[in-house]
Amino acid sequence: MFNIRNDDIKFLEKKARTMDVDLARTFLAVVETGSFVEAAKRVFVTQSTVSMRIKSLEELMGKTLFERSKAGASMSPAGVQFQKHALAMVRVWEQARLEVALPSGYQAALTVGGQYSLWDGFLLEWVARMRAKAPDIALRTQSGFSNVLMQRLVEGTLDIGVMYTPQNRPGFALEMLFEEELVLVSSETRAPERPGATYKPGKNYIYVDWGPEFQADHSLNFPDLSTSGLYMELGSLSLKYLLENRASGYFPKRLVVPHLQDGRLKLVPQAPVFHYPAYVVYPADKEPDLMNLAIRTMRKVAAAHTAV
Repeated sequence: MFNIRNDDIKFLEKKARTMDVDLARTFLAVVETGSFVEAAKRVFVTQSTVSMRIKSLEELMGKTLFERSKAGASMSPAGVQFQKHALAMVRVWEQARLEVALPSGYQAALTVGGQYSLWDGFLLEWVARMRAKAPDIALRTQSGFSNVLMQRLVEGTLDIGVMYTPQNRPGFALEMLFEEELVLVSSETRAPERPGATYKPGKNYIYVDWGPEFQADHSLNFPDLSTSGLYMELGSLSLKYLLENRASGYFPKRLVVPHLQDGRLKLVPQAPVFHYPAYVVYPADKEPDLMNLAIRTMRKVAAAHTAV
């Protein structure tokens, strides 16, 4: 990871005397969401706490940082100026925290975040390969949806993010790794749908939450299915349930190929298939040798899955 510069340390020490870093995080959450309500969800506090933090921050700065309206909150000219300092504060603080907490015997640390569905069968394999190739690198992992991962990248709490819908930000590199294919599979023994028939989820259908992208496509393709009798958040548990019970649900094809081949699962005909490119995003100013190793390893794991 990159080294903390002396001027960054002085800046952090000066600001830390008068400002809690949580104030800067809350400020950035409001900037990203444009709403005190949504920012509260992002930083896991109440709306009143967000309002109190922003008020405290504005009192410290002596300036109004947001212009409030019924539509939400937008940065004032002073807020625009403060944004780059808030980002620098959070980044330097997190860098310092991680370097101080580096386990004994390790040369560097890498924090990697991925969407929940990308951990099973992809990022977990990447972690295993990295541990074998670079045993002196400490790895920290996080999970979340694309918007949360991008926010953490911007704040500097993530070194690498792997997600479906990244935002193109200055100073960040973005690379497509592979195309995820979500297919509807079933462990039920019912007869296939007649040719040309439109698929309709049955009572044993599992709605697996694969994130906002899937939610939008699912609603578009199944507008009459407002709720499902079985809702599950974790794909790995959902697949285990599917293999042990008669049910159907959407899963990444790379995860179910072995079960399709051995006959435990079958593709549901006439069901729509959803495609989501998976991207890796990382700051361009990170230590090149460590970042190159991490990204090269991800490419190899992705290529192995693409070949299946």
